[in-house]
Amino acid sequence: MKDALRAGEKERLSVIRLLRAQLKDAAIRQGRELNGEEELAVLSTAAKMRQESIDTFTQGQRMDLVEKEQYELEVVRSYLPEPISEQELSALIDQTLQELEAQGPGDLGKVMKSIMPQIRGRAQGGQVNALVREKLQQL
Repeated sequence: MKDALRAGEKERLSVIRLLRAQLKDAAIRQGRELNGEEELAVLSTAAKMRQESIDTFTQGQRMDLVEKEQYELEVVRSYLPEPISEQELSALIDQTLQELEAQGPGDLGKVMKSIMPQIRGRAQGGQVNALVREKLQQL
């Protein structure tokens, strides 16, 4: 925040202040300080909201708002861990399926519950869900 303030980056500073406020609000709702995983969840939600806004503004052909949201998304992503690659995700899913001895599509919830904490902030739940479903169908 101090770097953005010193550099005169008003837009970046605005996004950082908003993120800090969201983190503080989440801590107040919890009644305690957030741990790292909870902070990642808040940041992931902020990134997801911006991505949804980008999609909506693109459909509405509001390119001025799309650019603003894309910039904000870049700032939010700079605080998230690096995204997991498709190959790493696939290997993690395969490993989890073996560990849990998954039998088929009925084990989707059990597999997702095991995988999501490991990749929080690094992959979107919808993408993970689709890959898990596909692999469970093959069993």
